[in-house]
This record gives sequence, structure tokens and C-alpha cells, in this order.
Amino acid sequence: MKNNNQDKSRLGKFSLLTLVAIYFLILVGGIVRSTGSGMGCPDWPKCFGSWVPPTELSDLPPNYKEVYSQKRAAKNIKLAKYLNAIGFDATASRIVNDESILEEADFNPTKTWIEYLNRLVGVAIGLLVIGTFLFSIPFRKTEPSVFYLSLGSLILVIFQGWVGSLVVSTNLIPFMVSIHMIIAIVIVFLLSVIVIKTNPQLKFASKRSKYLKNILILCMLVMFIQIVLGTQVRESIDQIAASLSSRHLWIENLGIEFIIHRSFSWVVLLINVYLIYTLYKLNILNQTAKALLAVVLITIITGVIMAYFNIPAMVQPIHLLLGTMGIGLQFFLFLQLKKQEPVTA
Repeated sequence: MKNNNQDKSRLGKFSLLTLVAIYFLILVGGIVRSTGSGMGCPDWPKCFGSWVPPTELSDLPPNYKEVYSQKRAAKNIKLAKYLNAIGFDATASRIVNDESILEEADFNPTKTWIEYLNRLVGVAIGLLVIGTFLFSIPFRKTEPSVFYLSLGSLILVIFQGWVGSLVVSTNLIPFMVSIHMIIAIVIVFLLSVIVIKTNPQLKFASKRSKYLKNILILCMLVMFIQIVLGTQVRESIDQIAASLSSRHLWIENLGIEFIIHRSFSWVVLLINVYLIYTLYKLNILNQTAKALLAVVLITIITGVIMAYFNIPAMVQPIHLLLGTMGIGLQFFLFLQLKKQEPVTA
């Protein structure tokens, strides 16, 4: 029993570390997007055909744009076949026929190294997920759910790496970027379950747990809708930025999706405030709930800053990270709730 407790404690700490690291990777990914460094490396997993990216244009062949454009075109044809097979015909057609997808960006050493460091962080996170899986092996018979959750996390991270390569080959097409983001959220959810299962002291009882869980489900649904709306705004900004380099013109050129996203933030705030108020009335307002409220408030503040201060590049990744943390904390709080045991005489 002692060894089992030690194994569970080790896995609990390691999975928590991995969960925090995933959030850090999301932040780094946001920095890549906000600096326009997503195509800093036109191939994957190498960068300009090398494990160590170049620092000078002279390190590349004169026809490097044509070379990597052709490689991406071949990869996109294969991707289009998969998409056609599952019914995404319109997206497949765009990937194959949209010539802008194959336009190669000019070499920029700063953007290249930002993207390359993002990949290095991704590799480090991958190693942490592998470690989580290895620590879960002793539980494959005693607590198989922990083992399979860890295995699922590992499989998803590998799949996420493949999707990342497609994000590059499709030149950051919004459809692929959104899938990349959703997978990251699912990985956060899986790791959160592992953390709770291996740290039972994190759970707390409530006689109204079913009611609270229903509120949390509603909160997560509302937050997910807001994330999707935010993704659409991000896609619009990418399109506008391609033709307008001046950031002060971006907001005024956004359409209805921005107005909906901005207005919907009130729904997000009110439903989460009601959740916090309910927890307070039940005297079970824990640290996760307090962190959730802080994250929601700061997310809205960063959104206001972006709307009124021309979308500062340094605020974009923070806004993205906080949105992901919001739904992650909601799910974590959902997992922490358990039924209150009946009092026996």
C-alpha cells in the first residue's frame, strides 16, 4: 500500500507539472501568432531542412521559396484526400486551389527562431507527457482509468504534433489553427482528470453538488462558445492584417463577429459571478473558484485593452492563455465536486 501511495503521489505531482507546462506552451503558441512567426519555419519537424535553423539568408538556397512551396503542395494534396473522405469537401478544395496557401514568406531570422523555440518547448512538453504515461503504468490494473487517461493524453499529444505539421503546410489556414486549439483544450481536460484522480485531497463535498455541476456545465458551454467566437475574431484579424499593416485600422475593419464576441463577454462574466456567489453562499468557495473569477475578470480586461488600444501584440497571447485557463479551471472545479456523504448516527 505504501508503494502504491508513493506511486500515486509521484504521478499526481508530475501530472500537475505537465498540466502547468501545457498552459505555458499555449502562451508560447500565442506569442508565435501575435508576432506573425507561425511560418517562421516553412517545414516540419525540421526548420529549413535543418535541426538548427539558419540565421542568415545566405544560408538558404536562392530558390528556397519554390522548394518549400512545392513540398507543402504535395503534403496538402494528401491532406485534402483525408478531408474529402470525411466530408469536408469545401475545406479540401480550398487547401488545394487557394494559391495564397503556397505563398512562401520572406526569411526573417527573428520569426524563424521564435517558431523554432516554440517547437523546442513543444518537444519538452511531449517528454513530460511521456513521463506522465510512464508513471501511470503501475496503475494499469489497480486503477486502469488513470493509465488509459495518460495513454490518451500521450496519443493526443502525438496527434497534436501531426496537426501542427498540417498547420504549417496549410500556411496557418484558420480551420487547422482552430483544430490545433481545440485539441490543446482536450489535453488540458485529460490531464486535469489525472491530477484529480491522483490527488483525492483536492476534492470537496457539497450537498448541492448536482446543482453546482449543472451550473459548471453551463459555464463551460458559455466559455467554449466565447472561445469559438474569439477564434473567429482572430481569423478576421489575420485576414485584415494581411492587407493592413497598421494595427490602429484593424478594429474598425472587424465585422459583426467582433461585436458578438465583445457583447458575449457579459454573459461569460455574469454566469461565472453567479457560480462564485453560489459557492460563497454554500461556504465552499475554494482557491480554484477564486482563481477562476480572477482569470475571467483579467480576460475581459485584456479584451478591452485590445479593443481600445489597437490590439497590442504583447496582450494577444495573454488573452488567449487566460481564455484557455478559464475553461480549464471550470472543468477542474467540476472535477473537484463530490457528493456530500450522509451523516450517520
